[in-house]
Amino acid sequence: MSVPTDALDLQTIAAKVVSSLASHRQIPAFSHSLGAPSMADAYRLPALLRAAFEARGEKITGRKIGFTNRQMWAAHGVKAPIWGYCTNRTTCKLDSTPVQFVSAFAEPRIEPEIMFGLGRAPSPLMDEIDLLGCVDWIALGYEIVQSIFPSWKFAAFDTIAANALHGTLLVGKRHAIAPRKEAWRNELASFTVELSCNAEPRQTGGGALVLDSPLRALRHLVELLAADPHNPPLCAGEIISTGTLTLAMPVSAGEAWTTTVRGIPLENITLRLEA
Repeated sequence: MSVPTDALDLQTIAAKVVSSLASHRQIPAFSHSLGAPSMADAYRLPALLRAAFEARGEKITGRKIGFTNRQMWAAHGVKAPIWGYCTNRTTCKLDSTPVQFVSAFAEPRIEPEIMFGLGRAPSPLMDEIDLLGCVDWIALGYEIVQSIFPSWKFAAFDTIAANALHGTLLVGKRHAIAPRKEAWRNELASFTVELSCNAEPRQTGGGALVLDSPLRALRHLVELLAADPHNPPLCAGEIISTGTLTLAMPVSAGEAWTTTVRGIPLENITLRLEA
C-alpha cells in the first residue's frame, strides 16, 4: 500500500539519512513503516540531501549510478538503476588514497567501476559517439558502497533515500577520450575484469554487465534526469561513476582487493582495507 505524498515527511527522512551517514549507525529501512512510497517521491529526496551536504560545507563533484548490474535487482528489490550525489568529501584519487578504513562505513562493499569526467553537458538526444564527445576522460576506479539499513535489507525507495548507498569514490588514472572515441565505445561494451581479494579470484565481470555498457548507463542517467522536475541535469565538470562491473563484495580489514582488466587500455587497480 502506497503512502500519500502529503503524509511523507521528506525533510525528516533526509535528516535521518544525513545523521546515519555521519555517525555510521544503521537505522530501520523507511519502507518498513511507510509501506511503498512512490519513486517520484523518492527522487524528491536527492535535492534535500544535496542541500544538507552543501550546508555543511561540501561541494558536489558528480553522481554515482547504482544497480546498473541487472544481476543485483532481484536480490535487493529494485527494478531499475538509481543515482545519488558524490561530494568533495567522498571523492578521492585512488593513487593518493590507496587505503580505506572499513570503520568509516556501514556494512561496506567494494565495486570496481568505470568513471567518466564530463567536459560538457550531455543531452538525451545524443547518439553514443556524441555522448562520448561530452566526456573528457575515463578511468577505472572503485566505489565503496554501504547500507545504513541492517543486513542490506531495503526497498527501492530506501536506496534512493540513502543517497544510492554511496560511500566513497576512488578514481583511478584518467585517460583522454579523444581521439579514439570509436575504440572506447566498442571496448566499453566488451572488456572484462576479474576482482580478487588477497590474490584469490572472487568475481568476474565487465562492461556488458553495466546496462550492456557503462556508456549506456550514462545515457540512462541523462534520460532519467531530463524527466526529473526536482534535480538538475548533468553539467560540465561532473564525475559520473557508472555502476559495478561485478557483483558488489563485502570487505573486511586486512584485505587487498585488485581488479585485473582485459580488452580496454586501463590499468589494473588495487585497494587495501584497514580497520
